[in-house]
Amino acid sequence: MIVFDKELRVVLRNQASASLLPSEPRVAEALQKATLEAHYENWAAALGKVLQTGQSTPFRNVNCRASDGRELLVDMTCTPLNDDASGDVLGGVLVLEDVTQQATMEQRLAVSERLAAVGKLAARVAHELNNPLDGILRYINMAVRVTEAGDDERAIRYMTEARKGLMRMTQIIRELLEFSRSSHGAFEQTTINQLVEEAVQAMSGEATQGGVTMVLSLDAQMPAIRAGDLFQVFCNLIKNAVDAMPSGGTLTVATKLTDRCVVVRFEDTGVGLPEDADRVFEPFFTTKASGKGTGLGLAVSRDIIERYNGQLTAESRPGGGAAFEARIPLSSCATSEGRAF
Repeated sequence: MIVFDKELRVVLRNQASASLLPSEPRVAEALQKATLEAHYENWAAALGKVLQTGQSTPFRNVNCRASDGRELLVDMTCTPLNDDASGDVLGGVLVLEDVTQQATMEQRLAVSERLAAVGKLAARVAHELNNPLDGILRYINMAVRVTEAGDDERAIRYMTEARKGLMRMTQIIRELLEFSRSSHGAFEQTTINQLVEEAVQAMSGEATQGGVTMVLSLDAQMPAIRAGDLFQVFCNLIKNAVDAMPSGGTLTVATKLTDRCVVVRFEDTGVGLPEDADRVFEPFFTTKASGKGTGLGLAVSRDIIERYNGQLTAESRPGGGAAFEARIPLSSCATSEGRAF
């Protein structure tokens, strides 16, 4: 714990803080020397804002170099100190907590869970690839036999069916590769609304052909964000909604900005979801007819949203149909200057 005045001069610090931050006359200077992350480079401005607004502010998962040279992960909370009589701000209190061990355990647990999921996925992949592979081999064998008998017409038909099986295997492998990606690439920034509008425009032809009307309701105050694969997510959610309305219907796509996150919601008037709605995110789970989908689209979409530290959820609508909602925290978005929101 470090107590400082409104000029950010250190007034009091306990012994535990000495192991995390160097001894400096000003708290901002101590943080400047200890922290390793670029987006916390102006600590004087960050702490000054806390005193100005009078609101406690957390600084989570800050990479620090301790006094003994170790790299640590530290959670910090800065709280202003006010004069009881006048209410004037006298300074603040900075509380620091070493969460390195906790974060390491959480990372190990996440790795273990992902390895278990990979094992289950591998079994499903073998099953999903084996089915079209059996069909391909069968059609090729039949094509060989009829070719030897001089029946070229049937041979062409059998080879065409074998090609369909190969195309399905290619689609499965392509989506698996997308599912396996674990980090963002270098993408230009754009707004959530622009990505949604581009996805709606890209899928408008398929929606019109299926008799689906798309309605947009966009919040004008959307932050910028690294585009990444969000366009793919939005296109996939729109396509799933259109497929769920074989007799036509309405798809409403809405964006909303809350205090902590960006919300993009897709509501359709289609056939709805199974009783356990979360199953639709399992790899290879699909309610579509055979050959109409691999069952990987929603699994890939959820994985992409989670890379932004967000959530993708599904629920049945009371009046029929389904609602998919993507929530992305503001901390994963960016301002027009390109810094964390």
